[in-house]
Amino acid sequence: MRREAGAEAFGPDWEVFKVRGKVFMLMTEVPERPVAILKADPGEAQALRENNSHITPGYHMNKKHWITLEGGTGVERKLVRELVTDSYLLVVARLPKAEQPVDPHTYGTSTRAAR
Repeated sequence: MRREAGAEAFGPDWEVFKVRGKVFMLMTEVPERPVAILKADPGEAQALRENNSHITPGYHMNKKHWITLEGGTGVERKLVRELVTDSYLLVVARLPKAEQPVDPHTYGTSTRAAR
């Protein structure tokens, strides 16, 4: 993942992460606490908000499709990795097939035979 040009539209305090020009993650600080704004499946977003106090509706984004993950104690790295990967794959899945850098349906699955 890399930060792409275009962050200027959000302001100097924002980091914007895109895949093929489409945003999948934003990072900033909201009243002095770090947050990541991530795309999420609407059903999963609702469940995540209900079960995690550090996950709220997307800050300045469509509240149905985006979540805000607040940094700090109690936030597991595994959850952060999963949410970032899910956000990336949701955006990739909406790209034309020829532009998809990975297959969003098989990314992360092992193709090796069990040893």
